[in-house]
Amino acid sequence: MSVVIPEDILRATKMTEDELKLEIALMLYKQEKISSGKARAWTGLTVIQFQHELAKRGFGINYDVEDFEADIQTLRSMGRL
Repeated sequence: MSVVIPEDILRATKMTEDELKLEIALMLYKQEKISSGKARAWTGLTVIQFQHELAKRGFGINYDVEDFEADIQTLRSMGRL
């Protein structure tokens, strides 16, 4: 499925298509509708660029206890803990 953004919407926002795509991706990420990986793939940003965009808007990284525990388990399985 593709979404078409009418030219008058782009003009009204005074944003480029890429800027609007980034804003949508960040909003969906903030609402935990998509992962950072999906948002980055869609926008073409690197991890650092994505984190910079989050920081510019005062958004935190979605990282909860389950993520932390999974990271701990991964480190243990790698012999790093």
